[in-house]
This record gives sequence, structure tokens and C-alpha cells, in this order.
Amino acid sequence: QVQLVESGGGLVQAGGSLRLSCEVSGLTFSTYGLGWFRQTPGKEREFVTFISRLGSITYADSVKGRFTISRDNAKNTGYLQMNSLKPEDTAVYYCAVDRIVKMRPEYDYWGQGIQVTVSS
Repeated sequence: QVQLVESGGGLVQAGGSLRLSCEVSGLTFSTYGLGWFRQTPGKEREFVTFISRLGSITYADSVKGRFTISRDNAKNTGYLQMNSLKPEDTAVYYCAVDRIVKMRPEYDYWGQGIQVTVSS
């Protein structure tokens, strides 16, 4: 059974930082790419960033220079370091894995989501 469990969310003031983790089990994490998406009420799930199984990385323009994705295959865990947070970053954040990373929210497996709230 594949499971993705996010942690590290919460409430932070604008300009602050948070680090999200995504612990993956039930598959060989090193053979999958990892994506992060976010969603606010009434809106579609939005691409944030991905890292391929070979380490290629892409960021959405809205987070470029502020967010950093990484992965530790030995720990079966992916990370999203979020710095210089803005109120518009407030959303539920989801991690997802798939053999092929993409900017569309069409991944094989998803986490349950974690709330990130940035106060002004």
C-alpha cells in the first residue's frame, strides 16, 4: 500500500519560513519523481515544483527563488523548503509521486495535504 504523509505545515508570519516533508512508503521512492502542488478553496490544484528521479527540478514562477525542493532517497522523503513566505502562499500543500514528473496534477499517488497559513 502506497502512502505519502506530509508534515511541517502550520501558521507563519509573512517573511518567515517553513519546511514541508513528504514521507513515502510502499514503493521504491528513488524510481519516482516528486511533485508539490497547492490548492485554495474554489481554485484548481496549482503546480509548485517537481524533482525528477534523476534530480531535474522545475519551479513555478510564483515561487522561484523562494522555495527549494529536495529529496533524500535513503530516507524515502521529499522536502519543500519555503522561505520569504507571502500571504498568497496560503494553501493546502500536497506532495505527489509519479514515474514521470509533470506540471499537471496527474500523478499516481498523493498525500493527504497539509495546511500552510501565512499571516500578513
